[in-house]
Amino acid sequence: MVSDFGDIMTITELSAYLKVSKSTLYKLAQEGSVPGQKVGKHWRFHRDVIDRWMAQGCEPKQGRRYGK
Repeated sequence: MVSDFGDIMTITELSAYLKVSKSTLYKLAQEGSVPGQKVGKHWRFHRDVIDRWMAQGCEPKQGRRYGK
């Protein structure tokens, strides 16, 4: 359920939210295809940014990582 997730999600929470494997999300995050940012060794994702990204058809940003 969407309300189970806070405003900022971990890779595990995003995996459940999007119903995508964590390994796929790690790959997408590393290449900058999914909007997120790395905090130390851990990825964090803003739910509202993910929702907008999904609504726009998951278009990757050319050579740009979100949050940098």
